[in-house]
Amino acid sequence: MAVKIKSQHGTIDITNAVIATVVGGSATEQYGVVGMASKKGFRDGLNQILKREDYTRGVVVRQEENGISVDVYIVVGYGTKISEVSKSVQSKVKYNLNAMLGIDANEVNVIVQGVRVLAD
Repeated sequence: MAVKIKSQHGTIDITNAVIATVVGGSATEQYGVVGMASKKGFRDGLNQILKREDYTRGVVVRQEENGISVDVYIVVGYGTKISEVSKSVQSKVKYNLNAMLGIDANEVNVIVQGVRVLAD
């Protein structure tokens, strides 16, 4: 499934893998986020942190009539305030999707799959 953007010059198709890479990159650069987690934690292993090429396993993209809805699965660092980390991820993901791809995210849902001790 791809997001279609129509312009005067034609149609642009942006695949979910590209959207997931932008979302995953935006989420992991926020303070307090240890990494991305799989949306199917029990099947893929609860302790596994996803690598950049596997971000599609930790992001769910749903296309709606006037934008998209995104679910982001993350692991946060121990001692950080989960609500603040989640708000930071939400705002950064919304901003980067609009700035990089020209896509408006109607909602960004952050699901915390685990907590890990931050490395010094």
